[in-house]
Amino acid sequence: MRAALIKNHPTKPQLWQDLPLGNELKCLIENEISEVSRKFFGYHLVRLGHLSSQIELAACPIKHQINITSDTQTYTSLVATSDDLPVCENSIDAFLLAHELDFSKDPHQILREVDRTIMPNGYLVITGFNPLSLCGLLKYLPINQGNILHEARFFSCSRVKDWLQLLGFEIVDVKHLLFNELFLQRKLRSSSKWNQWCYRYLPLLTTMYVIVARKREIPLSMIKPKWKAKTKFSTVGASFRKGIMQVETPKK
Repeated sequence: MRAALIKNHPTKPQLWQDLPLGNELKCLIENEISEVSRKFFGYHLVRLGHLSSQIELAACPIKHQINITSDTQTYTSLVATSDDLPVCENSIDAFLLAHELDFSKDPHQILREVDRTIMPNGYLVITGFNPLSLCGLLKYLPINQGNILHEARFFSCSRVKDWLQLLGFEIVDVKHLLFNELFLQRKLRSSSKWNQWCYRYLPLLTTMYVIVARKREIPLSMIKPKWKAKTKFSTVGASFRKGIMQVETPKK
């Protein structure tokens, strides 16, 4: 297994159009997380990264949505790096990370920052590219070498879930999306019979996945015991006095 921390920063896509079939991928993700976003509640939602900032969450009840990117772009609300958020602890109600881990130098640090700033019971949505898919295999072949997908890290869904569980997140739902190699930019046909058969029998080989998780914290409260220790009294003193009274005086 490759190490999560690498020396150099991968080249990040600034827009969805930088990815092959990027607009179609964006619409697919928006449709999948639309129902999930209805369950978000609170005051602040952070869309972390350039791709996340361009995702529309029209059905989300949280109206204050903050976009955090590493440089000034059209969709930016706050300029910062994903691994060092200028946000107070336990202040964000929901996070969206659209392929942010795939193009990161240290995904562990990004998740630690999310864990530090998210509220208890807050929602976290992560999308990623599946290394077990055909797209994940073509990444290591000299096909369309100028394609930015060659820069993607392709962390498996199970690996990301393990990271989240170690941080105290509960996995609420996992969705597997799309069967497409992407590098060849073949038109997406998710409703075709071939895709429907793959969804049914080969869900772990999809091109992308969506993880929905919630931060869980167990409160540490003192529980008083219902029982009380009873004092045990000894009758040694009474027996001792009785023994003294029964002592006979020696005859002269």
